[in-house]
Amino acid sequence: MKLERYEESRNRLPKEGRHILGSLSNNTIVVYQAYRQSIADYAVKHQRFGGEFSYNRMSWIKPNFLWMMYRSGWAQKEGQENILAITISTDHFDLILNKAVVSSFSKDLYKTEEAWKNDLALNDVRLQWDPDHDPWGNKLERRAIQLGLKDDTLEKYGNEFVLKIENITPFVNEQHELLKSGRTDMLQVPYESIYVPQSKDLASKIGLSL
Repeated sequence: MKLERYEESRNRLPKEGRHILGSLSNNTIVVYQAYRQSIADYAVKHQRFGGEFSYNRMSWIKPNFLWMMYRSGWAQKEGQENILAITISTDHFDLILNKAVVSSFSKDLYKTEEAWKNDLALNDVRLQWDPDHDPWGNKLERRAIQLGLKDDTLEKYGNEFVLKIENITPFVNEQHELLKSGRTDMLQVPYESIYVPQSKDLASKIGLSL
């Protein structure tokens, strides 16, 4: 996992807009999920999702590390004590994006509410652009993406799309201790870049800032 100091990341990445930030390498992207110990252990051991993992409910993935830290409380929230870094190909990530439909009606993306509802009924991926947050939980102007997977797409993600699953909780805990002790000049985060799908139509469909 390539790392950089948080301050370097903060200065390098855009301050506003809707951007997909993620760890990119060799046509792959890392997404994050947080689970209890039993689910995390199974996923790491078998390099796929199974055991107590439920394929009958929506499962959310987040390519932005600090967005995952905000949602999981730096792995302190109940049931989110283990942070998994899941590597998938950018081809599969684009496939997921192509099936994504915004969770709430947007006049910028749909001409009518009926068209949006029809898209919801036909696709099994939900997309949300939420305010990104800094390491202390403060809301930023920049928006972060999270994707909710269910049904067929979730099955393929959990069993076919995964290239690697790593439990990065020890790293998360180390950085959380730095935050709590005020040693924020030492804080590190995964090195992330802006990801833009090859298809301009897809980038426009999901509302990316270009």
